[in-house]
Amino acid sequence: MDNNSKNILGMLLRYIFLALVTFNGLFVFYFIFTPLTLIPVFSILDIFYGTSIFENTINIGRYSVEMIPACIAGAAYFLLLILNLSTPVKSAFKRATMVLFSFASFLIMNILRIVFLSIIFVEGYLWFDIIHKFFWYFLSTLFIVAIWFAEVKLFKIKEIPVYSDLKYIYKKSRFKRKNA
Repeated sequence: MDNNSKNILGMLLRYIFLALVTFNGLFVFYFIFTPLTLIPVFSILDIFYGTSIFENTINIGRYSVEMIPACIAGAAYFLLLILNLSTPVKSAFKRATMVLFSFASFLIMNILRIVFLSIIFVEGYLWFDIIHKFFWYFLSTLFIVAIWFAEVKLFKIKEIPVYSDLKYIYKKSRFKRKNA
């Protein structure tokens, strides 16, 4: 198999995988990341408060912090996966490392975010609702952008998601304009 065929096949497999993940309705992300988020949040909060856990709810004294799907942020993991799989990368090891880096980075940031918000909720901070909305609407997006920019720098990514693949296909197609 020549290099062009390998590139096209690899590209096709990346986008087929993304399509298959899409059909699961993010179930996979919530299935994996709910316990990976819930247990560390519970463990950290248990250091400061007497806590208990039941299903997706952490009880802190008379307060309950429920981990709803929006807290787990499955869509954010999916967006990171889209960015990683829609960017051409030569090595499967490098791609796997990039995905693990982005998922681990977001998981850590998300755990810290939930712990911080839980503490200010339990402590009765007056501006909890405003801070919570600020995290929800602004900082969560900023987390994704920061992780992607960190990946670009750390892994020396020169390609642009989706665009670089389309550019490659066009370059190899019969539709390319010939220089006159």
